[in-house]
Amino acid sequence: MGYAGTAPQVKTKLIPREVIFGNPVKASPKISPDGKKLAYLAPVKNVMNIWVETLGKKDDQPVTRDKNRGIHAFFWAQDSEQILYVQDTAGNENWRLYSVSLETKKVREFTPFKDVQIRILDYNKHFPNDMLLEMNQRNPSIHDVYHLDLPSGKLTLREENPGDVVDWITDNELKIRGKLTAREDGGNDLWIRDTEKSDWRKLIEWNFEDSMLSGVFGFDKDHRFLYLRDSRTSNTAELAKMELTTGEQITIAKDPEYDLGTVLIHPDTYEIQMVSFEKEKRAWEVLDPEIAADVKAIQKLAEGDFFILGRDNQLENWVVGFTQDDGPVSYYLYHSASKKGTFLFTSRPDLQKYPLVKSKPITLTARDGLKLHGYLTLPSGMEPQKLPLVLNVHGGPWARSTWGYDAEAQWLANRGYACLDINFRGSSGYGKNFLNAGNKEWGRKMHEDLVDAVEWAVQKGIADPERLAIYGGSYGGYAALVGATFTPDLFRCAVSIVGPSNLVTFIQSTPPYWKNFLANIYQRVGHPIKDEAFLKSCSPLFKVDQIKIPVLIAQGANDPRVKQAESEQIVAAMKKKGIDHQYLLFKDEGHGFVRPANRLKFYGEAEKFLARHLGGRYEK
Repeated sequence: MGYAGTAPQVKTKLIPREVIFGNPVKASPKISPDGKKLAYLAPVKNVMNIWVETLGKKDDQPVTRDKNRGIHAFFWAQDSEQILYVQDTAGNENWRLYSVSLETKKVREFTPFKDVQIRILDYNKHFPNDMLLEMNQRNPSIHDVYHLDLPSGKLTLREENPGDVVDWITDNELKIRGKLTAREDGGNDLWIRDTEKSDWRKLIEWNFEDSMLSGVFGFDKDHRFLYLRDSRTSNTAELAKMELTTGEQITIAKDPEYDLGTVLIHPDTYEIQMVSFEKEKRAWEVLDPEIAADVKAIQKLAEGDFFILGRDNQLENWVVGFTQDDGPVSYYLYHSASKKGTFLFTSRPDLQKYPLVKSKPITLTARDGLKLHGYLTLPSGMEPQKLPLVLNVHGGPWARSTWGYDAEAQWLANRGYACLDINFRGSSGYGKNFLNAGNKEWGRKMHEDLVDAVEWAVQKGIADPERLAIYGGSYGGYAALVGATFTPDLFRCAVSIVGPSNLVTFIQSTPPYWKNFLANIYQRVGHPIKDEAFLKSCSPLFKVDQIKIPVLIAQGANDPRVKQAESEQIVAAMKKKGIDHQYLLFKDEGHGFVRPANRLKFYGEAEKFLARHLGGRYEK
């Protein structure tokens, strides 16, 4: 049943979907190692490609001419004359490695292997011709380490995975000196060795509760210490330094409420210069006084939270970005010697023609007393009273929403909806107690947190209890299906993007290279055999009879994480029951929609669907 009331009187201009969800004009700038060139992503005939310009000249030109899925991840080779990038096929996440010569525009493919996934393990300025890759060519379930000689393209097996290695750790000379192995209880063990020919010795045991908050950043310059992300002695993940022979460990940086975020490492001294903590907004802590003045100068360049995209080899030129909640991402070239910056570009300049809105950090208390954080984005020019509301559930679920520009929040607010984004239990960033509070709570307390957030908005008078929607992708897509089946009287409609519908089949059909993560999944979600009845009780597929609202489902046919069958089976069940639904299948997409035509089609259908059932406006 559609919404029969009066549509909200939004007075601001309607932002075209193309402006919000089309390709950015420019994105992801990266400085060349020699500091003379800038590479970035920009469309060529509406397909994202790599462009390069010489700094100080207006000689921008594309160096790739991809005509299909586009290029979305790239980095410079150390000679500053080649750029490397990775691509998969139609969203299957079997990444391959390519390079393009700036002079000839010739593209080389280094890993032309079918059904093989590569991962970049390590490369650095001191070994310009060398790169270490991980590949599951020998065994689809595990990744071995290969050395790539960039000039010749020759690949050489360096280290075979014995079967339990989750992550390999290299030293500063690109030697494999550490490994992180999976344990049967879902935890991880850290092993170390003195040389590549030495025996392995166990250095650290991280139990299941600490496993997601822990890891290794790398060695110090003399290979005497390891820099760690560790939560064994605290609730939150901290930056620590461990002496390898004695095992003595000291804490370098920590926050009592928030986990350690990103780190900035000096490429020559290997000291960690700066760390971040993702609080309501990003907070940086400077550890190296040498860059304190740089950080102060960067913070003056623009409003918003800054992040660093790269520095040249001399650390003279930095590329920094700024994210803010009510504007597109902007990029600057910062010059360390002068302590001044030069504006480069914004990712979506057309957005600046339209009135964007602020996202307000919020906190609330769940029914069992747990403190929840989130963000509320309200339409401009409307009283924040009894608004139609869309609960936008983040994916992961072991991830979190952060402050900054959020395309979906701006889109929903512009269409007349309040957008509520809550970091429910099981989300990362708030310490291990909060993260582990979500264990085996899919569709249970994790969903109760979402319900409590919606009821908070209703009790505050912000949301109209008769016009509530639940929307999300991946775990958020699952949550949307849970909303339609477990709490069918709360929401008026649901939108699920690549969401699992049956937790048993979802876990049984994960990619083969998730093998060493399955013990963790069994602890956090459930075991598909031992806990079959429990998992079915948390699966929307088995509660289709309870659906009372229209459901929009969107799926990528090549999704390796949430297979097409997850959407197909619940669509078939709804069809059999005569339940109002809409199904969008994108045959050339995976876990999310990358191609602009597909993105625009999805968001066009989604906003019509929401308008029909909540009464918001849409672009015709």
